[in-house]
Formats: sequence, structure tokens, C-alpha cells
Amino acid sequence: MPTPLKIDFVSDIACPWCAIGLAALEQALARSQGAVQATLRLQPFELNPDMPPEGEDLTEHLTRKYGSTPAQQAQIQATIRARGAAAGFAFKPEGRGRIVNTFDAHRLLHWAGLQGEAPQLALKRALLAAYHGRGERVDQPGVLLAAVRAAGLDEARAGAVLAGGEYADAVRAAEQQWLRAGIQSVPAVVINDRHLISGGQPAEVFEQALRQLAQA
Repeated sequence: MPTPLKIDFVSDIACPWCAIGLAALEQALARSQGAVQATLRLQPFELNPDMPPEGEDLTEHLTRKYGSTPAQQAQIQATIRARGAAAGFAFKPEGRGRIVNTFDAHRLLHWAGLQGEAPQLALKRALLAAYHGRGERVDQPGVLLAAVRAAGLDEARAGAVLAGGEYADAVRAAEQQWLRAGIQSVPAVVINDRHLISGGQPAEVFEQALRQLAQA
């Protein structure tokens, strides 16, 4: 019988390595179906919680935050595209263009999660594809609602969530919970509340860890 595992995937839509990590984790789960029965919950984390409404140019942001040069950034972007392709995620070759605030997207993901694992995962995939695959601004209501439609969720209800402040407190509480738990970078994959796998690992790394924990 497959071993039940609880998996919390802590991530931000703004993080390209989170797109890679989620795609690779899904590959690993598909390969481990006979050994593992996973419950996957997507958890919020904001890399830039103080990002203003206008956002920030990606190159300027990376230079300011990490001190990297445009040449170094281009090399990293090439690596990200290659790793994404290996995991089955297609990044827009020109990149995202701007870093934007992702808090409303996390509110919608919380709302989707209340409806179940599959709706939340479908919305997460749609948001990552919009931002990293097409370079769309996931702080804009139109883009967010298009992702809701793509995920097959109730667009009118999602619009009401965006128009008000629903789930803001719940998202902030969850973010603080993971910060208190010691999560400082994402993606962070937490299994059974005890085992941490950091970073956008290849599917093989996730699969090996899942199988080891299933046998433990």
C-alpha cells in the first residue's frame, strides 16, 4: 500500500525556481504513485512583500537586491530556462519584465485551497504560466481572473475576493507561520511537518526523498 505523506509546498508566484520546483515535484509524485499517496498543500511566501503597486524593472530589482550584473543575470536566466524545460515548464525567453506584488494572487490561492487540493494546484499552475510563461502582471485583476478561468474556478466569486479584503489575514498568518518555522527562501518543500527539501530540485531528487520517507 502507498505510504501517505503530507507535503507543504511553500513558494511565491514571483519565484522562477518555484515554478521549476513545483513542476519537478509533480513529476516525482507521478513516478512515485505506487509508493506514495501524497496530500499536497500550497503555502504562501512573499519574496517582496513591500513591492509597490507599480512594481519594479526586473534587471534593476535583481541588481539592487543581489548585486548581480546584467551578464550574470542573463546566465542565470539561461539556466532557469533549461531547468524549466527539463521539468516541463516553459519560461518566456524574454523574461518577466517586471517584479510585481503577489499578495492578491496568494489570497486567491488561499480561496482556491478551501475548495480542495486540485483547484488550488490548477490555479497555481495558471498563475505561474501567466507570470513566467507569458510575462503577464499577476498583480492585475484581469490577469488574475483569467487565471481563475483557466483553472475552471468561479470567476465571479474570485472577483468578489479581489474587490474586498477576504483571506488577507489568513495569508499573512500563514506567511508568519512559515517564517517562524525558519523558512527564509523558496521553494521549500516540507514533508510531514518535519523534513525539509530546499530549492527547485530536479525530479530525481524529489523522487528519491519521497521514496526514502515512504520506506522509513
